[in-house]
Amino acid sequence: MNMPFFSDVDAITYLGPDSDEALGFRWYDADRVVGDKTMAEHLRFAVCYWHSFAANGLDIFGAGTLDRPWAEGSATFDSSMSPMAAAEMKQDAAFEFFSKLGVPYYCFHDVDMAPFSGGYAADADALKAMVDRAGSKMDETGIKLLWGTANLFSHPRFLAGAATNPDPEMFARAAAQVCDVLEATHQLGGENYVLWGGREGYETLLNTDMAKESDQLARFMHLVVEHKQRIGFTGTILIEPKPFEPTKHQYDYDSATCHAFLQKYDLADEIKLNIEVNHATLAGHDFNHEVAYAAANGILGSIDANAGDDRLGWDVDRFPVSVEQMTLGMIEILRAGGLGTGGLNFDAKLRRPSIARDDLFHAHIGGMDTMARALLAAHSVLDSGELDSLRTERYAGWDGDLGQQIMNGSLDLAALRERAGSTADPQPVSGRQEMLENLVARHIERAS
Repeated sequence: MNMPFFSDVDAITYLGPDSDEALGFRWYDADRVVGDKTMAEHLRFAVCYWHSFAANGLDIFGAGTLDRPWAEGSATFDSSMSPMAAAEMKQDAAFEFFSKLGVPYYCFHDVDMAPFSGGYAADADALKAMVDRAGSKMDETGIKLLWGTANLFSHPRFLAGAATNPDPEMFARAAAQVCDVLEATHQLGGENYVLWGGREGYETLLNTDMAKESDQLARFMHLVVEHKQRIGFTGTILIEPKPFEPTKHQYDYDSATCHAFLQKYDLADEIKLNIEVNHATLAGHDFNHEVAYAAANGILGSIDANAGDDRLGWDVDRFPVSVEQMTLGMIEILRAGGLGTGGLNFDAKLRRPSIARDDLFHAHIGGMDTMARALLAAHSVLDSGELDSLRTERYAGWDGDLGQQIMNGSLDLAALRERAGSTADPQPVSGRQEMLENLVARHIERAS
């Protein structure tokens, strides 16, 4: 029997907002009913395999610092272990963590779960063995898979992209990898599959045929949808917007860019969006803007719950701590009716100096409590009806005769000019932004 990796941590439980215990939930009460669902049903939390268990704490200025004996380059890497033994140890630690934290879901890349040598046949065999083992772990613990994905960006072969690569052999190699992971996700009962285009973009237009690469990317997505239907996978296919990094310009820049792409290539009915908070802010948008856009256009799928840093212009993947920011996002999620098959995946990582094993618990507890309190505040805002009432009042004119005639085509441009010439000039009305911000702040303060 393997020794527990987190032997000093017991199962995390709800202790209430008055508790000072660090290893306990103050706001996340899985069974608490909020509206018509429990917190667990609303939030559908997931832990990511990569930042939590595959990362070693490396940054561009220094070596790995984290205590991950299975991860090459970590401070405690055990070089005597075989790659498969290391993968098994990592998986044991991961499921121990999922269970003690009490999350219902996890997410993974293929290279997170299995040792990849770079040769396709060996990689596929290793993945199959580790997926079979993960299935047994899931049966033992009751932990489910929110989504799986293939890493098509880390290996040097994908330096010029995967689906958008100028070499069709690279496209074929990427397709094989996705085929395997999609089938693995289906085998494990995954509720979604994510296509993250980590290098689907360009560094310079001097050597890039953007039209050709867009067509290639669309063909790749159609192949995935076709295979999903062929194998009977009923989960949702998701793509994840990101403006830049690792490439200078990503083709999946933001929600609106992704939507236009999906519409152009007849994929909007097949693929939804996995929206990451930090990616939204890197694109110059607020998180709630990206959610609202996706919801308004029927492509809201799932959320990567994390945060950026206002003074750093890259994807730092901090754990969410701003109740205000997350409340604004949760308002839009609740307005949309929830996330369906999606959930809140903590695509977030420990800071490099956070090397104690229980730091991973502190980070996730803080993130889960932040999202739980945001849920309570967002539900309170919407349940009061104040915000929606004021918004409805602001647009009331569009329900009147003039608004209806404009929208149904009864009035053309010349008729509107004639109307403007025969009526008094309309007077501006206050948007009351500060009052509305104060309203939300009051609900955040009172949410309990």
